[in-house]
Amino acid sequence: MKRPRVLLADDHTIFRQGLARLLESDVEIVGAVEDGRALLALTRKLKPDLLLVDISMPLLNGLDAVRQLKKELPGVRVIFLSVHANPAYAAEAFRLGASGYLLKVCEASELLFAIREVMLGRSYVTPMITKETMELLMSSPKEQLPLTDRQREVLQLLAEGHSTKEVARYLDISVRTVEFHKGRLMEILGIHTRADLVKYAVANGIVSAQ
Repeated sequence: MKRPRVLLADDHTIFRQGLARLLESDVEIVGAVEDGRALLALTRKLKPDLLLVDISMPLLNGLDAVRQLKKELPGVRVIFLSVHANPAYAAEAFRLGASGYLLKVCEASELLFAIREVMLGRSYVTPMITKETMELLMSSPKEQLPLTDRQREVLQLLAEGHSTKEVARYLDISVRTVEFHKGRLMEILGIHTRADLVKYAVANGIVSAQ
């Protein structure tokens, strides 16, 4: 089997570098990024075969980044490599189109096995959470409020403490548009302060609790 072209996405530099060294003899590492917005840009540019993605990343979390990318590039394969052992995260990852979910405490041999399985068109879930993940996938997904991709982007950036001007710059939109999305978010979510936005974002896995 041809070595797959792999893009790494994780906000910890040492982890990214170590992962690249670990995998370089088995895959072709085409790039590495530290946030979800960079993941969007580089995936669109390079069109790799496989993404190895963390969930908790700044500017745009891994789940929302993959949510957008699978709409544009449905053929790209995705494996999440996360600290989150909660099977709800894994179930959501698979609902978004991921093919694999492993924990960062896994052995190198497990990750390499998962990559091979996914590149053969199969799926892989770490045995640490397989049963619970499958039960969640078979049940009705938790009903969430209908937020658009752009609203989720604005929500994460605001929850991370960025000003409206900074959000506008990141998303290449006007400050007025950011304020519009912020107002709609508060209306949809039934909240009134930035602190409440942060609480909602943490509770729903959009940002990590610090």
